Amino acid sequence: MSARIEQVVTSGKCSLDDDEYEVETNTYIVGDDDEVIVIDPANDAEAILKAVDGREVMAVICTNGRDNVLSAVIEVAEADEEDPAPIALHRNDRLLWRQYFRKLAKETEDDELKDLQPDIDIEDGGLFEVAGAQLEVMHTPGFTPGSISLYSEQLTVLFTGNTLLRGKPGEIGGVYHDLQTQLNSIGGLVGPLPKDTRVLPGQGEETTIGDEDVRWESWYSLDRESDGE
Repeated sequence: MSARIEQVVTSGKCSLDDDEYEVETNTYIVGDDDEVIVIDPANDAEAILKAVDGREVMAVICTNGRDNVLSAVIEVAEADEEDPAPIALHRNDRLLWRQYFRKLAKETEDDELKDLQPDIDIEDGGLFEVAGAQLEVMHTPGFTPGSISLYSEQLTVLFTGNTLLRGKPGEIGGVYHDLQTQLNSIGGLVGPLPKDTRVLPGQGEETTIGDEDVRWESWYSLDRESDGE
């Protein structure tokens, strides 16, 4: 196996309802000297493609359908105009995708964007392969209905998007979409996976499954606080 992981951190905006928040997003590039998969191509296509450095992009995977994650997806996927990479998104985040690209179509007066669709509907248990490493799809709803994580046994790593960050569940502007569901999803990650598994989140610093396993049950208090109890 020759796969390695590279990280690009970019800054941009993420909208929730009618509010916009400044966020830093981690984009991960998994592959070798010839081919890569890009996970969460956020904010700055130029910076991401500089890191890709001409390698073949086998797929572009979005761990959720928030606008910061989608903001550079087309430019990265179509870097090779003759052979664009397929874009993968869970079907439960199709609504967020449509909202983002219809808004973008209106702002840019590009009607073609209104009908743009992902190429691959991600499903729980699906597999992506690159450079001898497999990425197993784990549907982890809560942050968004279609949030996913990607587990690689060969690389001993879990890409969690915004489902799980270091020391907390992922949120935007302190707001949780469906915290109870999100915490249940986190429990499904930290329970069965090896404790030394690296957790590479969509924002912030990396952590491990073992470190988050001892914390996650305490986060249910956040759910009670959000309910006003």
